[in-house]
Amino acid sequence: MPRVETGRLVLRGWTEADIAPHAELCADPDVMSYLGGTRDARQAWRGVAFAIGHWSLRGFGLWVVERRDEPGFLGRVGLLYPEGWPGIEVAWTLARQAWGHGYATEAARAAIDWAWRELDAARLISLIDVGNDRSTAVAERLGMSFDRRETIDGDPTDVYEIKRPTASDRLG
Repeated sequence: MPRVETGRLVLRGWTEADIAPHAELCADPDVMSYLGGTRDARQAWRGVAFAIGHWSLRGFGLWVVERRDEPGFLGRVGLLYPEGWPGIEVAWTLARQAWGHGYATEAARAAIDWAWRELDAARLISLIDVGNDRSTAVAERLGMSFDRRETIDGDPTDVYEIKRPTASDRLG
């Protein structure tokens, strides 16, 4: 997994040391309230295996996010495209103590830039549960706009999108 750095953050590959803090993140009802509910330690472990496997199968996936000046698991941010998904998704989930610092926006913006550069993606989406105002705000700060509402895995979901900037967009 490539390493990506921003002004304050590092997006890096997963290690065994990330399993315990990832399990804590998955056990937090506030964090998981729009992600299908909490997960136990075994389910969280499978989530890490999914994240690593996604990189192997697709060549992109979720990174672990940590601060540059104070390493430690803040959450996961990156790109997802599991079978049946409506497009390449920019996804973010941060531990509650990392909320309110702009980390989700900063890390997701780095993932978007990486997707434009490395995947030559024309369009990216974010799938946001209806009512998840915090994630909607992140999507809008990223320049995403509401595209449509659809049912995904049985839940009403807002699909936000961002299109790759063209040369005229960059000049204008």
